[in-house]
Amino acid sequence: MLPEFSQDLGAVIRSTSIPIATGERLYSRWDFRSVLSDGIAVAQPDISHAGGISESRRIAAMAEAYDVMVAPHCPLGPIALAASLQLDFAIPNFLIQEQALGIGYGDSSGLLDYLADTTPFTFRDGYIDRPTAPGLGITIDEDAVRTAAERGHRWRNPVWRNTDGSLASW
Repeated sequence: MLPEFSQDLGAVIRSTSIPIATGERLYSRWDFRSVLSDGIAVAQPDISHAGGISESRRIAAMAEAYDVMVAPHCPLGPIALAASLQLDFAIPNFLIQEQALGIGYGDSSGLLDYLADTTPFTFRDGYIDRPTAPGLGITIDEDAVRTAAERGHRWRNPVWRNTDGSLASW
């Protein structure tokens, strides 16, 4: 359901026994207020779009008051994932962490190239250890970032279509 129609989400929730998750396109605790009271099961704030660690923590605290779990949305790179992990390890209602490293979502093949040390993102049996280095727990390779900035990029939203040719939300 598009976020513009979140006022109708309660009807969807009441019509099914399937737990509903939402939130990757909601950007503040005020955007989450109505969907939490409607009865979602999982809140999915995107730390890169929902005001960073502080606002995402506030969203998680609101979700906890409604007995709602939190599964941060994170289809981006290592800095967003490191920030999301800091949130995950600090909230009691954490469920699972989405991440795009190495799964071929878009062009994620070089995402770790921006890190001086990739070991903080070593997954074992689907789990990752809490980063313990200062800050977000990662060290950025500033030369790699400068090189990428010189190269630039021209990323655009993918255009998805339904089988009948009409535009679809990605």
